[in-house]
Amino acid sequence: MKVSTFAVVAVLAVLAAGCSSKGDGTEVALGQGQGDVAVVGEPGKGTAAAQISYQPGGGASGTLPGITVIGSGTARAVPDVADWSFGVQSDAETASAALKAASEATRKILGALRDAGIGKEDLRTEQVSLYPRTTDDGRAVIGYSASSAVHATVRDLGKAGTIVDAAVAAGANQVSGPSLRVSDNRAQYSAAIEGAIDDARVRAQALAAKAGVTLGAPVAIVESGGGGYPVPMYDRAAGAMAEAGVPIEPGIDEISATLMVTFAIS
Repeated sequence: MKVSTFAVVAVLAVLAAGCSSKGDGTEVALGQGQGDVAVVGEPGKGTAAAQISYQPGGGASGTLPGITVIGSGTARAVPDVADWSFGVQSDAETASAALKAASEATRKILGALRDAGIGKEDLRTEQVSLYPRTTDDGRAVIGYSASSAVHATVRDLGKAGTIVDAAVAAGANQVSGPSLRVSDNRAQYSAAIEGAIDDARVRAQALAAKAGVTLGAPVAIVESGGGGYPVPMYDRAAGAMAEAGVPIEPGIDEISATLMVTFAIS
């Protein structure tokens, strides 16, 4: 399980000029001109805790005073779909013979996958390749290798082991997967959005308290992206998969959301 890293970027625009002390060693220095940047922090303790910009005239350019933060939220879901790749490699003296052998093997694999319950809409050609085989010194071509792979989406994880066995029995000698994911994560993403807004408010409130201002309602929200963290794909020897019965455990996906939220201040 992979957890997203929280990041905070704070920009506080204020409508007053001057310099004040919070009484706890924190200095708030305000610039005297448009776009001036000052620092909020404890003297002698390094990097500033926030940046403050001053917009004279109450934001003459249209900029409203506010605190902008980035909030993150997550929600958990159990993957219900597995993606697999089944391939075959064939060697022959000529390019056409190698391609023909790979194509025939691929048709058998596709047939076995359909017989195992994979719908046509969940099967697609992933790649086809052909390359020459040469002598050790690379000067002479001694044959050709052709490979082909198909992508299969397994929507019933309980059948994943049977499907892998069927593909291997049909001739697949290159197997990769599973890549586990949640087919529909909209509900979890909505929950993650709510968590991101709550997180943004907590962060903004902390900055507002430190700066001595009152936090208001959100005035702008920008979605910065999000999604799930699928279980990474892994490779195993095709024969070992077949012998082992290929048990599949779905684990947990973590759906994340990140928002940039600007809160009004007064």
